[in-house]
Amino acid sequence: MIQCSDCDLCEIGPKGQKTFKCDPFSNIKEPECIAKWQLIRLDMLVASYQQMLKWQRKFAPLQDKIFKYMQREIEDIDESDKWKIDDEEDDSEEDS
Repeated sequence: MIQCSDCDLCEIGPKGQKTFKCDPFSNIKEPECIAKWQLIRLDMLVASYQQMLKWQRKFAPLQDKIFKYMQREIEDIDESDKWKIDDEEDDSEEDS
């Protein structure tokens, strides 16, 4: 199995970063290259997911505050509309 660093489709930059010029749909050298591409993509997916989790953790306290505020607002609205329900119940009892 050829190593990516030895492949002519891999370029190594001045700081050691690797740039892959291969395309798994058109110009791979070996079947193992597809497995390597899958690992690279999986690694990128995991990194993106971890970044998303980091942002969610950062916003979690703010979301909790917003949910508590909205819950208080809904409870206040329900409390202020309670007189309507009480009046309707009183009217139905008087009709019976």
